[in-house]
Amino acid sequence: MTMPSEHQCPFHRSSPPDAAPVGSRQTWPPGPRTGLTGWRLLIAMSRDLPGTLAAWQKAYGDIVHLRIWPEHEVVVADPQLARELLVTHHDALIRWERGIRVFSQVHGHSVLTAEGEAWRSRRHALVPGFLPKAVEGFSPTIVTAATQAFARWPGEDANWPIESALTMLTMDVILQMVFSSHIGEDVRVAEQAIRVTSAAANAEFYWPASMPDWMPWKRNKRKSLRTLKDLIERHLQHRLKLAREAWPDDLLTRLLQSRDDGTALSMQNVRDECMTIFLAGHETTAATLVWWAWCMASNPDAQRSAREEVQRVLQGRAPSAETLPQLAYLVQTLKETLRLYPVAPLLISRRATRAVQLGEWTLPARTLFMIPVHLMHRDPRWFADPEAFRPERFASDAPGVPEPPRGAYIPFGAGPRVCLGQHLAMNEMTVIAAMLLQRFTLSVPAGAAPPRPVLNVTLRPELPMHLAIMQRR
Repeated sequence: MTMPSEHQCPFHRSSPPDAAPVGSRQTWPPGPRTGLTGWRLLIAMSRDLPGTLAAWQKAYGDIVHLRIWPEHEVVVADPQLARELLVTHHDALIRWERGIRVFSQVHGHSVLTAEGEAWRSRRHALVPGFLPKAVEGFSPTIVTAATQAFARWPGEDANWPIESALTMLTMDVILQMVFSSHIGEDVRVAEQAIRVTSAAANAEFYWPASMPDWMPWKRNKRKSLRTLKDLIERHLQHRLKLAREAWPDDLLTRLLQSRDDGTALSMQNVRDECMTIFLAGHETTAATLVWWAWCMASNPDAQRSAREEVQRVLQGRAPSAETLPQLAYLVQTLKETLRLYPVAPLLISRRATRAVQLGEWTLPARTLFMIPVHLMHRDPRWFADPEAFRPERFASDAPGVPEPPRGAYIPFGAGPRVCLGQHLAMNEMTVIAAMLLQRFTLSVPAGAAPPRPVLNVTLRPELPMHLAIMQRR
């Protein structure tokens, strides 16, 4: 029997009368028993967040209440209500303060962590560089980086560390886009530093409170943060030593020039934006390409169809702004990968600044909302045979494939906070995927088990992924 959660708690007694939660049952939505503090729910979530949320959805429905003292959190797995929350009620929401504090340790006060007017002005300044037309201009950079990277791959390897190789490639691409520079010898150190900081950040999401970073057991985190900040600083200082007329047309130059155009960006703001673009710009792309490579290797028929399309459209040439729109099936394989393995399977929790009406529930100010993207992406009500890799479900003219409700597929989020780099990510992934299929065949190593997805801010395989590769003649 589902027991309703009591809403009269010290945390919400100070809410104004009009913010009292009133629904058809005059209470909070159903949810798991919490005990005295509810912190045992945090422990379960920290061990397996996707699995735990899936179990709660099965037990309590699409709207689940979690009482984790001193918070009330509501998990919204209904596509219509999730979209309503992110689009209709966006002005009543801010991001979860603790999550932003954790991210700010790495990203500073960038567009990722800013709120209110600071966020609006920052996003307005950045948007032109990430519009589809502007993104097209980066295609030659991506082609050059991919050509150089694939030339270093072996002709044949039964156990190729493809996750590391693709991460190195996307890291090189984003450094060229931001700094017109190559990753060089920094790649291994940077890759490890990102893993350490991501794991540390993910762990801190589930702690009731954070200990200072100077504590002895946080030495690896401190070292990794310094590595990443030094990397950004070296590239920034190199640019500032050049004469302005020698500045290349890249994202760093655009950020620096925006300071001259009246945008209130300090030099520290420029550093912070560079860090966010570097980390978010390569990590989400790399993670998606890793999962795409697995989907191709484990679904040889889909790989064959995608390769045939690439061969037919490109005729051995490199992808370009003119040919990319013709790679429809290849894009479908990427979209299906993002459905099965959304690299951000949960959007950063939102805090209500005032009462929010959501379906039958009126939820008070200070309620936290969590949107489990991965649950909606694998819901059989919206996607038939949801565990199967079926790219054709994203074909615009697919016969007999019902259109999922809006909000059921949101790999880049929705509303004003939708991912700024979504067009760049899709462009980059399509170019790299096409060029990889031109050169290599992917297969699952003998005896290899399917990778287990693990969430450390982004969704990655629990163990570094290796695949068998063979160069095409």
